[in-house]
Amino acid sequence: MKKFIILLLCFIYMFTYSQENNTIIKKDTTQLNEVILIGTRNLSNYRQEKTLSSVDDYLEKSNKITMIKRGNYAWEPTLNNMTSERLNITIDGMQIFGACTDKMDPITSYVDVSNLKLVTVNSGQEGTENGHNIGGAIDLQLPESKFNNSGLRSSFDLGYETNGNYKTAGLEFEYSNEKFYLNTDGIYRKSGNYDAGNNTKVQFSQFEKYNISAQGGYKLSNNTSIDANIIYDKATDIGYPALPMDVSLAEALITSLTYNYQSNLSYIKSWETKLYFNTVTHIMDDSKRPDVPIRMDMPGWSDTYGFYSKLKLVENKHQLHFNLNGFYNRSLAEMTMYPNDTNQPSMFMYTWPDIRTLYSGFYIKDHYTLNDSESINTSVRLGFHNNTIAKDEGVESLKIFYPNTVDSKNRFLTSVASNYHLHKNDYQLSFGLGYGERAPSVSEGYGFFLYNSFDNFDYIGNPNLKNEKSIEANIKANYHFGDFTVGLESSYFHIKDYIIGEIDPSSTSMTIGANGVKLYTTLDYASIFDIYLNTGFQFNNQFSINTSIGYNHGKESNDEHLPLIKPLSYLAELTYATQHFNAALQLEGNGNQSNYSSFYGETETATYGVLNLNLGNMFYLKSNKLVLKYGIENILDAYYSTYADWNNIPRQGRNFYINTSFVFN
Repeated sequence: MKKFIILLLCFIYMFTYSQENNTIIKKDTTQLNEVILIGTRNLSNYRQEKTLSSVDDYLEKSNKITMIKRGNYAWEPTLNNMTSERLNITIDGMQIFGACTDKMDPITSYVDVSNLKLVTVNSGQEGTENGHNIGGAIDLQLPESKFNNSGLRSSFDLGYETNGNYKTAGLEFEYSNEKFYLNTDGIYRKSGNYDAGNNTKVQFSQFEKYNISAQGGYKLSNNTSIDANIIYDKATDIGYPALPMDVSLAEALITSLTYNYQSNLSYIKSWETKLYFNTVTHIMDDSKRPDVPIRMDMPGWSDTYGFYSKLKLVENKHQLHFNLNGFYNRSLAEMTMYPNDTNQPSMFMYTWPDIRTLYSGFYIKDHYTLNDSESINTSVRLGFHNNTIAKDEGVESLKIFYPNTVDSKNRFLTSVASNYHLHKNDYQLSFGLGYGERAPSVSEGYGFFLYNSFDNFDYIGNPNLKNEKSIEANIKANYHFGDFTVGLESSYFHIKDYIIGEIDPSSTSMTIGANGVKLYTTLDYASIFDIYLNTGFQFNNQFSINTSIGYNHGKESNDEHLPLIKPLSYLAELTYATQHFNAALQLEGNGNQSNYSSFYGETETATYGVLNLNLGNMFYLKSNKLVLKYGIENILDAYYSTYADWNNIPRQGRNFYINTSFVFN
């Protein structure tokens, strides 16, 4: 089956590439991707309640993305009901890896809205431009070069929310002329413990964070320029009410140097080459918890060096994208346990035994225009992946469970996808097939006694795991009937050698109170299906209504339900908008999660519905602009948890907020 799919998609690619004429290539608007605009001064982003929302809030507006919440900070994005191991999450195409074995520091937590312009979300094998994945890709994109000769500009932002006494402040300065630009910004966030519905205080949900960045560029010629970026992000005193430990420090330094070439030639359109480095430090501790069986310190570090070179060509009916990229990552984490009896010695072990990952890969995509309304996208990615255990202690520890463990393992990864697109004035249609592979994550391959509070088991990695493989199919359709629009999108994933933990009855847990030990292994297969129906109606120039309803399903080959599969969900929003004012009343919720996985620690979550109201004003003061966003979240103060709330921690209750942005031109 695998070989058949690969041959079929390669045949489609070769067939479309062999057809030649001079039809002008148009931008395809029906691809299976989604662009989430991020900008603190944009009043009318669809479903954007707050201009000073966190990156997590923005991502949660996507149909296919759900955020797993372990607290009030650093939510983990899932896409197509798949967690971060099965996704490729990048910052402007750069690979970056968290330093926490408990996934308390997803990549999205190390940037802020002040750094970004937009987020591109690609489903499944449509998202392999920057790396291999199974479920899709999320790319957090930085602003482009700004040689706009606008001189000096500045802005500041202030925000306040009553729930948790949450305060936000931001400041930005920008200077540009025809040859040079410099942009600097900073944002600060601080929140206390928030209240769930019915004034229920959620302890250990506080956090404090600041983020500063600088972006500069110099134009070497009319066609070439050099850009440099640096982002420094630091969060402290982060509480995680769903976990047994908090975080005293989550810190990242992200740097890059980029060469850009823009061409007026008919065939070469652009060439972008980037060198980058990032380093992450993450320290878990339980010093502020009143009662713990044993005190622990759990620091982790992740350093990544990488590059990519992207080239865009146009030849007749073909628009070609190439990406040659690679990275080298070092992931190290350790745990020290301090017995309550001070006469007893402390215990130390490596939970990530200094894993070195080397990857290099090549990606090619052809957007082939059949005619004015039809096109085919075909992409292929090939990659080489190597893991090496740098600590001898790590090799010896894993040999306890896997006697044949060696210190290095090579893998070869393949991805191929093809999508057909039809674009007419009144309707758009696309459907596609894909095949992809991924290597096990550092935790899945080499983690040592990683405690999972979701199912209360310690986990041991397995360096002998096979590559996980996925065959997928997707379809998307949109129809327009005057002022009414309706859209349907669906995807199906058949994942072979699905990686998941399995109980090892012969092993004893390290964590006090844990139910036992699970070793990472592979199932024969798992399947994940989703379908969404979206509608919209424009009553007049001011009033409109949008609705969405979705259904998701996931099962293993042994007929168990997969964990963290989204139940029936719905959203309805009535909006009113003029040039200087907008308002939206929103109802969102989930149905009862009846298909939960008790085997993996899930419990049933009840039906819920939440009502929100958000409003906005824009004022012009000569050449300056003032944007106000204000409203009420969870108007009825509902007490609820969703399926994605770790250990069923409750979400925020009623919250009044106001965001102010002032732009000086």
